[in-house]
Amino acid sequence: MKPHLFELLERIDERGLTNHVLVITRWRVDPADCARLNTLRHLRLTLLLTHSGIEDDRIEPVDSSIAATSLHTAFEHADRYRVVLYWRPIVPGLNDTDTHLAHALDLSRHAHATVYTGLFYRDQIRDQYRANGLPEPYDDVARRKVFPQLLEQRILTAAARRSAGSPLFRKTSCAVSHEHGTADYNGHYGIRELCDICPVAQIVRCSRAWTAPDPRTVAELTTDLGGTLTTITDRAILVQGLDDQRRYLMQHTLGFQAGPTCPRTA
Repeated sequence: MKPHLFELLERIDERGLTNHVLVITRWRVDPADCARLNTLRHLRLTLLLTHSGIEDDRIEPVDSSIAATSLHTAFEHADRYRVVLYWRPIVPGLNDTDTHLAHALDLSRHAHATVYTGLFYRDQIRDQYRANGLPEPYDDVARRKVFPQLLEQRILTAAARRSAGSPLFRKTSCAVSHEHGTADYNGHYGIRELCDICPVAQIVRCSRAWTAPDPRTVAELTTDLGGTLTTITDRAILVQGLDDQRRYLMQHTLGFQAGPTCPRTA
């Protein structure tokens, strides 16, 4: 897998492209890997090390200590790429003790930024829980990651009490953009409640770049992607008939949030 990944990155980089490229792993990263990544000249490369701290191998089959070691190595050797601690998923009853939080926040010292997220409790994950006789963390499956408000407050409080550590972000693209000095390419600035923990410099950067897109441009793009435009609010574009991947393309193209139109209830 690594040889293929490195060759692909190098071929893209040789074209002079400056796109954001995110490499997500929970496996081993060694100094030789870092040296090769540091040869990339153009791509905005971010290495995201996924670490959960979940000890139950029925849920997390990969030992989290592997990602922790890789995080240290990647951060120590980083030059042409950035390193993000991908602290996920955080699940009540599994990895949300004070000890778990303290360990993850200690790891954040070895990253340029830290993103924390909850569990995307999809049908497949629910089936895995049930097949292994595990207590289910939530009553229903969800379209988005679930993150209890009280748990988030514990994380933010614990982080505020520590003297060092990388900045925390709720969204991956916010952390990636911050570390490369660009505005968020997903346009999360429209959802202002996400921004209250971001560094001030990043908020300013995003505010300057964030503008509502032209309705005609949005309508044409939506049609080209096979969907229907519902409306454009001051927060997001709302569409019908587009899956996540096509909405992501819309977000990246316009720098503005795009979401599904919620069905009306009686």
